[in-house]
Amino acid sequence: MRRALPFALTTALVVALIAAPAAADHSGSGDHQHPPAAAQATGHDEHAHSHDEEVEGLGAIRFPSGCKAEVQPAFDRGIAFLHSFGYHAARAAFQEVAAADPSCAMARWGEAMTWWHPLWAPPTADELSAGLAAARAAAALPAPGERERAYVAAIGTFYRDADTAPHGARAAAYRDAMRELADRFPEDDEARIFYALALLGTAPPTDASLAQQRQAAKLLEELLPEHPRHPGIAHYVIHSFDYPELAELALPAARAYAAIAPGSAHARHMPSHIFVRLGLWDESIRSNLDSAANAQESIAQSHPGAISFDTLHAWDYLAYAHLQLGHDAKAREVADQVAAASKFYEPNFAAAFALTAVPARYALERRRWEEAAALRAPAHDLPWDRFPYVSAATDFAVALGSARLGDATRARAAVDRLAATQARLAASPPAGPYDWAGHVEALRLAAAGWLARAERRDEEAIRLLTQAAELDERVGKHPVTPGAVLPPRELLGDLLLELGRPAEALAAYEAALVGAPNRLNGLLGAMRAAEGAGQKEKAEELAGRLRALCRAPECEREGLAAAPQQAAG
Repeated sequence: MRRALPFALTTALVVALIAAPAAADHSGSGDHQHPPAAAQATGHDEHAHSHDEEVEGLGAIRFPSGCKAEVQPAFDRGIAFLHSFGYHAARAAFQEVAAADPSCAMARWGEAMTWWHPLWAPPTADELSAGLAAARAAAALPAPGERERAYVAAIGTFYRDADTAPHGARAAAYRDAMRELADRFPEDDEARIFYALALLGTAPPTDASLAQQRQAAKLLEELLPEHPRHPGIAHYVIHSFDYPELAELALPAARAYAAIAPGSAHARHMPSHIFVRLGLWDESIRSNLDSAANAQESIAQSHPGAISFDTLHAWDYLAYAHLQLGHDAKAREVADQVAAASKFYEPNFAAAFALTAVPARYALERRRWEEAAALRAPAHDLPWDRFPYVSAATDFAVALGSARLGDATRARAAVDRLAATQARLAASPPAGPYDWAGHVEALRLAAAGWLARAERRDEEAIRLLTQAAELDERVGKHPVTPGAVLPPRELLGDLLLELGRPAEALAAYEAALVGAPNRLNGLLGAMRAAEGAGQKEKAEELAGRLRALCRAPECEREGLAAAPQQAAG
């Protein structure tokens, strides 16, 4: 049973999101009517409430700048890509503007913005250096008005003292600067949109009330009716509601965003964040097929043979969705593509995560314990040391597979590796709004639980898996992943069912399905637990839900196709 939604979107917001894709597309018209630089120099810009300008394939925005009129279209393109996290394309656009108009401070501001990815991972040392150089270049130029000077100063707060001040403090300083900018220039809707993103990027991972996410959503809700095709608004609404109890609120935004900005691989992918939260697997598959194709098309000429990180990110979501429908052959195709990847375009943490998560998912979701136990970390030449948490997926799969095979020695070695990774993350946590140490600890506890079961320490196994489930649910999932490699609460259900405690197992499965609805293994386990507990009507209801997922001939999970029919009979 889904929990009651804590608040509802206004009718105007829902209507605006649903109607957005159908809005007239004026892209390519070339009719940009930005205010002249002279008017902006006074600081009295016409920011909001004027008509947004279409940027071909990227939505519609309104961000007047003091740059020369002839470079404003390129500047708009940079802003539009920035709102869809197309950082490389945005940087290229801003650099194009800077080359054509060296006096344009906002071009350098935009370039500085592209080196920081608030919702992904903190900048590396090289990225910080490049961002600082761009921020200093922007500050050295004479911005034409107070508003632009405020933007330049705001990004400067993030890069200032980067060698001594921690990332979190600098991110909070930027957030506060954007709040002051938005308050100072109330007609500048772009300031409020960027402030909403800053709220999301600094939301405390331990705040179960999701206060900053709700605040961001409220800001975006107020702006959307006047900017129905703004890519950042639709995008950040999705991130604001990317939580089990809020996801349903973002479904209109999810279905609108890809149509608003079809030229962005990330925009085509982002709807699947909500589709996954709601168990809408067919829609997630379509979303990520489109995203991967767009990402590869975008780099085909500049980096032939390379795989985009956007592609790998989409493949992780794609494999996950196929596995929930029992499309094991299609999931295998994705896993084979991931395994064959050897040349990477921007090998960031999203790419590394997919390289480890996809093979782990493919083995564990199918309960192929031998495959899981035999997994090894990818041998690709990537900066693995920058994101040690990604190796946890491999170690978890090895530990779980080995424990289920009764190989306690190999399972214990993998659990020890998880413990070492967790200790490293706890001692020096990666900056950013996510508890990676807690994530890895939940995996360690779950793996240790199944190790205890392999050694017939059953009550300890239940205790460890209960702790794993509680911690996993507190930490939640990072946006880089569609979900846990296997949810610990679901694994607790598996254990209880194996121990002959079906009523308790059913409660565990149903709790897991609240946070991760329509998971194939969760539904199958719940159906079997209901049967074991003598709850015939419940078993029949679950069998019907399984039949809706496991549809012939695509569903080919071994032993699954017959199970729902048996329960229904």
